[in-house]
Amino acid sequence: MTYMNTVESPLGKLILTSDGKNLTALRFENRVELQKSWQEKELAIFEETKTWLQQYFSGKNPQWLVPLKLEGTDYRKRVWKALLEIPYGQTASYKDIAQKLNASSSVKKTSARAVGGAVGKNPIPIIVPYHRIIGSDQSLTGYGGGLNRKIKLLKLEKSL
Repeated sequence: MTYMNTVESPLGKLILTSDGKNLTALRFENRVELQKSWQEKELAIFEETKTWLQQYFSGKNPQWLVPLKLEGTDYRKRVWKALLEIPYGQTASYKDIAQKLNASSSVKKTSARAVGGAVGKNPIPIIVPYHRIIGSDQSLTGYGGGLNRKIKLLKLEKSL
């Protein structure tokens, strides 16, 4: 069963989904199609996520992480884990992430382009902070929620 809930944010309404225990997705309202099978419900994980988001949007770095269940390939999960390691208020490039993954793995080497593909499939933006990814030339690159939202998030973290 997939449960859902909504939360208002400075970036617009956010749609949260859960398996009942973990946050499985966080989507911008204009970037998700609601599923008839999703059941709207109040859950502890949604309250915990809302608390995390309130803290974050007030300009504070939440020092904890809500329980996440990231669904994807092993490669995507490795990229998303690397995103979680980018400190609040800092940025990294796709190339930085590729180099980090290459240094920590004996499996097939990856490229900045492959990292970009995985970053774009991140199901939990903001919390899994792919807004912190920039081009190696320091340029702002695309963001699934829209470049205007990426700019707001980077300014909130004072990294722009």
